[in-house]
Amino acid sequence: TWDITQLTNQVACTTLTIALCMKIGLAPMHLWLPEVMQGTTLKMALIIATWQKLAPMTLIIMTSNSHSKSLLMLMATLSIIIGGWGGLNQTQTRKIMAYSSIANMGWMIMILQQAPKLTTLTLLIYIMMTTTLFMTFLPQKTKTIKTISTTWTMSPTLTTIMMLTLTSLGGLPPMTGFMPKWLILEKLLNDNMTSLATLTAMATLLSLFFYMRLFYSTTMMIFPNTSPSMHKWRQQMKNTIIMTTVTLTTPLSLMLLPILPLMSP
Repeated sequence: TWDITQLTNQVACTTLTIALCMKIGLAPMHLWLPEVMQGTTLKMALIIATWQKLAPMTLIIMTSNSHSKSLLMLMATLSIIIGGWGGLNQTQTRKIMAYSSIANMGWMIMILQQAPKLTTLTLLIYIMMTTTLFMTFLPQKTKTIKTISTTWTMSPTLTTIMMLTLTSLGGLPPMTGFMPKWLILEKLLNDNMTSLATLTAMATLLSLFFYMRLFYSTTMMIFPNTSPSMHKWRQQMKNTIIMTTVTLTTPLSLMLLPILPLMSP
């Protein structure tokens, strides 16, 4: 059939599933993503982590009923585990965000067939949080954990937003990032998938660890600097596009939790 939403050939369905999952960087077809993001600029890494996901995720959601549920669950679980495990020993922020992307894609695919609208909501929230974080990386050219410790003297405002966004990406309440994880776990429990929900919740602690590692580097450690550096924050930001984007995405990335009751079934 030519209608992509009504695929009947099982081989074609499986091939389509694997191809689309490779496109979004799901495990075990994820090996290209960290290396590609590490080899690009921060702006290109932002595009790969956000905009590049829209087209394949749209096709995955459109064909959600045609995919093998067991295959999707397997790749989603592997992605959450590998996304957390792979980011533990990374020192480059782009590689950390790549493994963050892998883990978040796993959360979306986990609930795809049971609640496609929840998958869409999770994707939108992930894009907002990732965009906010990359926009705080750009002015200081934050490419390693070591350079994060110098950002406080450059721009306290952006550094504060960075710290809060990291906690949101980690899924800590009362930040926005807690909402999709709560709803997904609730849906899994309602569908009697208790063991899968438990494994997913435990695996996401790995991701939370490297987010908190970045948070710790930002707040608890200040890289040695000269006295005049304490006044660098008085310099005005010249890139208005970055500041406008941060202004628009920050409230959505941090303060959407109060609408959680409206999202619950």
